[in-house]
Amino acid sequence: MASEDMETLVGLLDRVSGDGFKTDENWEAAHNLCQAHEGHDLFDWAHAICHRIEGDDGNAAYWYRRAGRSAVSGSLAEEWRAARDAMLASA
Repeated sequence: MASEDMETLVGLLDRVSGDGFKTDENWEAAHNLCQAHEGHDLFDWAHAICHRIEGDDGNAAYWYRRAGRSAVSGSLAEEWRAARDAMLASA
């Protein structure tokens, strides 16, 4: 199930990325999926990205820590490419 959900998450965040990283129904669905898999490092990383997209840096920092990652200083697009590669490799 986590593998299918990871692929779904990538698809959702690809749509969010393609729409300029706006919070919309795809963002909401991605965020909900991350919450459903709390404690899995890649879902927690995506959760951090979701909060970064909405501009909630404090909450993003929490999820970066949960994912065992440092907050990213580069662009959302750069981070999404790296996260996407890691997520697809795990699916």
